[in-house]
Order: sequence, then C-alpha cells, then structure tokens
Amino acid sequence: MAQRVVVTLFDDMDGGEAAETVAFGLDGNSYEIDLSQTNAKKLRTALAPYLEVARKQSKSGKAFRHTAVSPDPSAVRAWARSRQMDLPPRGRIPKKVYEAFEAFEAAD
Repeated sequence: MAQRVVVTLFDDMDGGEAAETVAFGLDGNSYEIDLSQTNAKKLRTALAPYLEVARKQSKSGKAFRHTAVSPDPSAVRAWARSRQMDLPPRGRIPKKVYEAFEAFEAAD
C-alpha cells in the first residue's frame, strides 16, 4: 500500500498559502518562518540595509572579524627580498618580516 503525504505551508504572518520557509538568526537565536512570496520579499526588503553592512558568520558559528589592515603580502615579500632577509620562496611570510616591514614603513 502506497501513501502520499502532502505538506501544505501556511504563511505565519497572514494565514494564507506560504511559498517558502525563510531561515534567519538574531541575537544568537535561529528562526524559521513560513511566508508567501509577498511577505518573504517584505522581510528581505526590511533586512536589506542591515545585511549590506553586517559581517557573515563562518560555518563554525564564529563571526569573521578581520579588523587589522595588513600590508600587501607581495609588497612585503619583494621588500624583504631586496634586503636579503630570510624568507621562504612560497607560503606564509614570517611575523618578524611583517614587523620589520611595518617598522620600515613607520620610519618613512
């Protein structure tokens, strides 16, 4: 015997037929709301100014917070090579090289 299950979504705002479930978060809490296309658009329009300036969270749930302005790695690498500093040809640039570059820049 076969069964057919039909799930009907109702708009949580006005009780009409819903077109989608919208997931969002606020203050560390996650929410889902079933909305019609019209109400989903209203929600996205209301949130748009905040989303434009907000930081995204990583998959681990931690916010990306990169507030330091680092010098361009290729510029640091070229500067260090011109001064015969110990520097790997590829990969991560040692912190001491960045510190020396920043000290040089500050002295200029």
